[in-house]
Amino acid sequence: MNHSDAPAPLTTAATPPLEKGGRGDLSKAALTPLAVYRERLRTDREALYQQFNQGVPVAVLVRQRSQQLDTVLRHLWADQLGAPTAAALIAVGGYGRQELQPASDIDILILIAPELDAATTTALECFVTFLWDLRLEIGHSVRTVADCVQESEKDVTVITNLIEARWLSGNPALFQEMREAIAPERLWNSERFFAAKTEEQRLRWEKYGGTAYNLEPNIKENPGGLRDIQMIGWVAKRHFAAETLHDLVSHDFLTEAEHHTLIEGQALLWRIRFALHQLVGRREDRLLFDYQRTLAEQFGFCDGANNLAVEQFMQQYYRTVQELNRLNEMLLQLFREAILLHDVLGPPQPINKRFQIRSGYLEVTAAMVFQRTPIALLEVFHLLQTRPELQGVRASTIRLIRENRHRIDDRFRADLRARSLFMEILREPFGITEAIRRMNRYGVLAAYIPAFANIVGRMQYDLFHVYTVDEHTLMLVRNLRRFANPKYDHEFPLCSAVSRRIPKLELLYLAGLFHDIAKGRGGDHSTLGAQDVTAFCQVHGLSEFDTRLVAWLVTQHLVMSMTAQRKDISDPEVIQAFAEKIGDPTRLDYLYLLTVADARATNPDRWNGWMDALLRELYQGTRRALLRGLDNPQAQDDLIAQKQSEGVRLVARYGGNAEACAELWGKCGVDFFLHHSPDEIAWQTRQILAADLAQLPLIVIRPLTMRGATEIFIYTHDRTNLFAHTTALLDQRGLSVMDARVMTTTDGMAINSYQVLDHDGSPINDPPRMAEIRARLAVLIADPQRIQVKVARALSRRHRHFPIETRVSFAVDAPNQRTIMRLTTLDRPGLLAEVGAVFQQCGIRLQNAKIATVGAEVEDIFFITNGDATPITCQTALTCLRQAIHDRLE
Repeated sequence: MNHSDAPAPLTTAATPPLEKGGRGDLSKAALTPLAVYRERLRTDREALYQQFNQGVPVAVLVRQRSQQLDTVLRHLWADQLGAPTAAALIAVGGYGRQELQPASDIDILILIAPELDAATTTALECFVTFLWDLRLEIGHSVRTVADCVQESEKDVTVITNLIEARWLSGNPALFQEMREAIAPERLWNSERFFAAKTEEQRLRWEKYGGTAYNLEPNIKENPGGLRDIQMIGWVAKRHFAAETLHDLVSHDFLTEAEHHTLIEGQALLWRIRFALHQLVGRREDRLLFDYQRTLAEQFGFCDGANNLAVEQFMQQYYRTVQELNRLNEMLLQLFREAILLHDVLGPPQPINKRFQIRSGYLEVTAAMVFQRTPIALLEVFHLLQTRPELQGVRASTIRLIRENRHRIDDRFRADLRARSLFMEILREPFGITEAIRRMNRYGVLAAYIPAFANIVGRMQYDLFHVYTVDEHTLMLVRNLRRFANPKYDHEFPLCSAVSRRIPKLELLYLAGLFHDIAKGRGGDHSTLGAQDVTAFCQVHGLSEFDTRLVAWLVTQHLVMSMTAQRKDISDPEVIQAFAEKIGDPTRLDYLYLLTVADARATNPDRWNGWMDALLRELYQGTRRALLRGLDNPQAQDDLIAQKQSEGVRLVARYGGNAEACAELWGKCGVDFFLHHSPDEIAWQTRQILAADLAQLPLIVIRPLTMRGATEIFIYTHDRTNLFAHTTALLDQRGLSVMDARVMTTTDGMAINSYQVLDHDGSPINDPPRMAEIRARLAVLIADPQRIQVKVARALSRRHRHFPIETRVSFAVDAPNQRTIMRLTTLDRPGLLAEVGAVFQQCGIRLQNAKIATVGAEVEDIFFITNGDATPITCQTALTCLRQAIHDRLE
């Protein structure tokens, strides 16, 4: 049997009357059994879907689906076995509790006497085989009562399935014997069962990332999902013999309002799951991108001015599971007190007039505390920070917080005590992350900062932002806190060192809380967020200087990552311009920490050593420029002379000489020196000088530890399509090109450097793989006709759901005598090769490329010139190039 640990009420419905007549008439099953039963199942399912589309509540339909299967299985049992006294047919799991979705597994237990005669054994085998022939998704087991006890003792999922057992047919005495054998007083008492199920939930949450806010959530298994509701039901059944979730109201574990919230949340998740099964035609519990837009339309959402229908639909889902998660937390704590502590709590330990500690948890001294002193709604979180011995908040107090949230109104927010207390929470040395998370979980954060309510559960329909906006914000604050905690110095040493220099960390946390607060409101969210945080800072007593700094951070929170990814940060002009935008080292420190924390909280899977290195290099280069003085920029000639001098010194260390360097460098343009560090110049120079010209191409692959990438260096005779062929082969081998520096010397030699990452965002560390890539490149470059380079990788499933228009724009980079082409399009296999082919077709020379992928969208920057190394200024030529790119990609 498939031991699905699905939960639910244990109500046994009366057996529906057997239907006669019509295409699904089971009384005629003996004539053409398989065809008749299949037709009956099909028409039953179609009837369900028709009712669903007409708006019949899913709570009715899941029970009706169970009753449909009851009818079919009872008929089959009677046909195959008659009325055996040595066997019984039992529904278990979700089928047992009569919560069966259209394509759910049908879990059954065939309960047998210790010894079966041969005829009954054969009949049972035929019964199960017939179920499979009907193409039913059956999960079954055949056990004696003793087997049930033995298996249950070993596996909590088995006992979970069996406590939801429901008799269908056969010998009812066997069923009753099994129920008595697995009773709590005989095995899996409620204390042991509760401990096992809470651990099971913890591991399940961990498996799904500990958050309900994934881009493609599992509506059954994710935190706040159906499994959490089932968890509540299982514990209630085992300990209280509860038949329905409403019994928890009678036992004073839920209020009527909370029970209504629980049932409404369950109804929405059931409805989504039912719609998924109908849409996909099979069991599916994941809200994949493939289905989200269709379901949003089916659920009645329409695109708005600032929010897509799919974003509104998913926000409803996320807010529902967040509420269910809160109820799960509260109920499990109440169960803990009732089951593990047997309602025997320790004596209260007073803290002040409003709060006390009981059995390790914080609680109010009286039910009227929040009514008499609303400020205590914030005091809760400050006490948790300052009292590390506290394990959390008692469930009864959580309920009171939720019931009194409405007291956080304009008058509350204008109270100087509330404002001081909120800032005190942000200034505490410990517990900030957990305090802010709890405030969000209990609805206090959105009540205290009304603009925050707009982003609770708000998703952005793209592949870049993998969390809802509120979850992303809390992750960002958590990342900032880790920079300030010496325990995590090993993770980001530079960030930790910079954090020590920050004079007021609370300003950084405020910027983090507000940086995305205006998402979905229309307009520039950075500008609107800066307005919100300015007003907040002013009423919370921050100085004008601090207020301006926080507002500036919110306004500019994207500028550093955009500069690092989209501009050539090896260009001193770029560094100078960025330094002028920043203004002073303190602002740079704040912005650097905010940027790294933001990037890691946006999509942790896409954060890698490459992005870390880019931001670090931009930070260090900008800091040097600021310390040198904005009115004292480094002249290009001085910079080149400095790099050449240092390069000669490094080459000489390995036996090279200045004359050879000068001869080679005289054939290279200024780009070779502007866009490489002295170390890179020296290393590439040594490779070229040591190369045997008769053995070209020279291909060297080396790790770039500080960059978190791998460099593929190529020195060969320049030829047509070299860039296109090279990038196609790298793409074919599963490599992502992050940076490409392409140069042709005056004597027709190509000096190309590609900095690449593997498919998982890591550098290549496998020597055999490096050797294989080097060999393939050598053959390709030496004789392009010998191997056909075609990128055969398909576009990923996720990417197909984000149609992104191809856009090409141009700008003149006068100081460097080149044109900047910005390409925005859908990420796809072989993209660089396609662009390279267009360049070749149009006679364009590529000098450098910056590759940035944001979710499903690429924003690549290409630094290009005419064939004579001059900027492309002819508008007709640019229009033709734009059209050629568009035609090739679209």
